[in-house]
Amino acid sequence: MEAGQNKVTKEDQSKTPLFDAVKRHIEKNIIPFHVPGHKYGRGLKEFTDFVGQNVMLMDLNGMEDLDNANNPIGVIYEAEKLFASAFGAQYAYFLVNGTTSGVQTMIMSACEPGDEIILPRNAHKSAFGGIILSGAIPVYVQPEVNEELGITMGVTIENVKKAILKHPHAKAVFVINPTYYGIASDLKSITRTAHKFGMAVLVDEAHGAHMGFHNDFPLTAMEVGADMSAVSTHKTGGSLTQSSVLLLRGHRIQPETVKQVLNLTMTTSSSYILMCSIDVARKQLAMYGEEMLEETLKLARMAREEINKIEGLYAFGKELIGTPGVYDFDETKLGINVRRLGITGYEAERILRDEYNIQVEMSDLYNILAIISLGDTQESVEKLIEALRDMAKKLGVKDVKTPTIVLHSPQVIVSPRDAFYSSKKVVDLDNAVGEISGEMVMAYPPGIPLILPGERITKDLVDYIKLLKEEDCQLQGTADPYVNTIRVLGTAD
Repeated sequence: MEAGQNKVTKEDQSKTPLFDAVKRHIEKNIIPFHVPGHKYGRGLKEFTDFVGQNVMLMDLNGMEDLDNANNPIGVIYEAEKLFASAFGAQYAYFLVNGTTSGVQTMIMSACEPGDEIILPRNAHKSAFGGIILSGAIPVYVQPEVNEELGITMGVTIENVKKAILKHPHAKAVFVINPTYYGIASDLKSITRTAHKFGMAVLVDEAHGAHMGFHNDFPLTAMEVGADMSAVSTHKTGGSLTQSSVLLLRGHRIQPETVKQVLNLTMTTSSSYILMCSIDVARKQLAMYGEEMLEETLKLARMAREEINKIEGLYAFGKELIGTPGVYDFDETKLGINVRRLGITGYEAERILRDEYNIQVEMSDLYNILAIISLGDTQESVEKLIEALRDMAKKLGVKDVKTPTIVLHSPQVIVSPRDAFYSSKKVVDLDNAVGEISGEMVMAYPPGIPLILPGERITKDLVDYIKLLKEEDCQLQGTADPYVNTIRVLGTAD
């Protein structure tokens, strides 16, 4: 929705037009002969008794006083307009299928079949889904690697420039801001360079919904003049899981195109519970975000300082700025390297959950990640620190130096879309070396594919998948849920 049509003031940001409309509708006590069929929870009593009557009363369908998310002209339109203004965009589109739908809409809005799109190989699976849906051709920029931490970082402006010069007719550049671990690339320079070549800049800000409301965070897509971004308000902005927002500004991508793409995949039964949570989360960030995030940063900084006093642990942070692929850093992403304790991140996650009743966001072979957010307290963060202190004391520091395992990006043989629609056969994982993959394999979280449809399967990849399986890592993307087999291009004998 276009923010510029009417000037939005700070006072306007105190309003929640959609949430208020839903509450007014409930107060009318209307007799429902419309879906959903539970009729205010009466038809689902056990669930209603647990979650509460108000939740079920809010589970409504599009009608005149509540507007319609597929063609908003009323209170959803007003709520989206306020959101766009608060986030520095011209248009905002509420999403109820997560940032996945936003990322896919960005790519489908910018690219037609056969168009090239420049993106980092460590993008989320939703970006590759968007490439398959759009028929775009990926041009990969290799992210930098931190060997000590064993994780990929951001992309450098130099490597993005090389890709642009080599592919000057690409339609868009896709950037992650920030990565799961809080790493931000030089988004401003990337945007300026891409725009000089007439390319749109699309930004996955799934982990950056909070960043525009406090000066100590990396710059956001809208702040640097990027064309589109998808923000997971549910991850760091305070709204409910699955709620997200797509942002648009500038003239390179038309709002009519975005709306048409959204209507291809967007449900006609958008959840008012989810959309109301976006409305209220926007109000909270716009009105109180700076002071709330100041407290969040204090907790994150305290946690990082205390954890780095624990022998055997390393909570990495802003000291990484200036190293390859790290232009800036989001301090609320509390990544902790555990390799000196002689355990993997997966083991550390299980220990924290099973022995200390603490669940971190994710783990990998060498690290765990805790998200410090608006909802954290001094007490919750201190419990995490104490658990880590006790775990490290029990395990002790090991002298064993575990080798860093970082996969190099596979060779692309067939475009993802062509591979997706090609004939496939099933082979045992051990027999897949040399074959062309017909499906994704990824560890989730973070949801970054190890292999994509159309890429050559290597022995290193197979060995890495086996290692992840031994660690009971959650693997996704394959038809076989246990990844004992994999689908590859070809026909069965």
